[in-house]
Amino acid sequence: MTNTNSLSGRNWRRSALYAVLVLLVVFYLMPLWTGLMASIKADVLATAPFLPPAPGGFTTIHWTRAANALAGGLVNSLILAIPATILSALLGSMAAYGLTTLEWRYQVPILMLFIAGIFIPYQAVLIPLSKFWASIVPISDLVGYIGLAGWVGDLIGLIITHVAYGIPICTLLFRTYYKDFNDEMIEAARIDGATTHKIYRRIILPLSVPMFAVTLIYQFTQVWNDLLFALVLIGPGAGAPVTVPLSQLGASLSEVGFGIRMAGAFVAALPTIIVYVLFGDQFAEGVST
Repeated sequence: MTNTNSLSGRNWRRSALYAVLVLLVVFYLMPLWTGLMASIKADVLATAPFLPPAPGGFTTIHWTRAANALAGGLVNSLILAIPATILSALLGSMAAYGLTTLEWRYQVPILMLFIAGIFIPYQAVLIPLSKFWASIVPISDLVGYIGLAGWVGDLIGLIITHVAYGIPICTLLFRTYYKDFNDEMIEAARIDGATTHKIYRRIILPLSVPMFAVTLIYQFTQVWNDLLFALVLIGPGAGAPVTVPLSQLGASLSEVGFGIRMAGAFVAALPTIIVYVLFGDQFAEGVST
């Protein structure tokens, strides 16, 4: 009788746990489901927001309009995010290597500067940053000499900004990863005559693939979703990343354009979802180490 009661109690607790988990899943997925339903309804307000379209109310016009409106911004964001992400991760890896496995003077103060750079909010540097880019020779004029469009120069400035802002966090992530490396392996390479650059290229870099996946996903998401720097340094125009036209999507409609805005949000989010899918296994491995 006691065993039966104990088994019944365990089953009840397990069922309650599953019920709570299901409720949490529904709670977190409901906004995504509601947005998806709004993006495929011809009349968003005809039914409750979370209900599927009524018979004959399904449409893809919102997705088509959103894709057309955001096409240029998607290309600009790819031009921005890919080099900014790769450079931030690579330079952060190099900096972490120098701050972890090498011994040199002023190493700790330099590390403190990197850590301090993580906590500087975007808003605190907007005015100095805009004045800085305005005070130097416009990059758009320089790229114009080689036949490129002027907005490419604005994107180059934005790339440099995101690289500078991304290096501190990437450095800290890589340094945490490198501190667990086997020092004997690096010392053995030094005894064999390997230079600092060769150790990094032949030993450190190949072993850093999991952490590169972590930093690439993190930094790509940060750069792709940025709106503040894009608005201040570029603003609406030919070179604006996707977040800028997305913030203005549906603003010209006489009514609130819920459908096109929801469709635009999903279109803009697709590249980050693809990155997570491609590097998900390496990301989990890098986080768990």
